[in-house]
Amino acid sequence: MAKASKTSGGTVTVVQTGSPIRRANGQRATLVGLGLNKVGRQRTLEDTPAVRGMIHKVSHMVRVMDEN
Repeated sequence: MAKASKTSGGTVTVVQTGSPIRRANGQRATLVGLGLNKVGRQRTLEDTPAVRGMIHKVSHMVRVMDEN
């Protein structure tokens, strides 16, 4: 049975802190998928395992501001 965690439901606010210049195309595409494409831009997203995986993939270029 899957372990219940705080990633079910709620929202997470993500801020882009790094530039995608000289990064792999997959990382650029992940930023676009998160709705980020400029440094300083922030998005509030639904807190799902898929979004958490995307954040983990580009964790060196984003910062998680708020977890509700």
